[in-house]
Amino acid sequence: MNYSTFEIWTIILLLGIGTFLIRFSFLGILGGKDLPPWVLRHLRYTAVAVLPALVAPLVVWPQATGGEIDPARLSAAAVTLGVGYFTRNVLAAIVAGAGTLYLMLFLTG
Repeated sequence: MNYSTFEIWTIILLLGIGTFLIRFSFLGILGGKDLPPWVLRHLRYTAVAVLPALVAPLVVWPQATGGEIDPARLSAAAVTLGVGYFTRNVLAAIVAGAGTLYLMLFLTG
């Protein structure tokens, strides 16, 4: 598709305005006010929800394998999840998952 310079700058400007309005809705409008306890309770789980959303596509459809399911990545994810659940230690989970990934990649070639 060929876009003219005017169309490209219009798209950039509109996306910039949209991004500003999204951020202003939280920072500008709610920035000086105390949030209700139930909102703060739900916001605590934002990072817990975002991290699996970022990692899951890399485990299930890794680009390194052309989108094919890879047993090495699935086993590393399972070990990471298990170690994290049982030890409640993020660093132990990361080290165990990375070790499992490299071991499985070495073993499977």
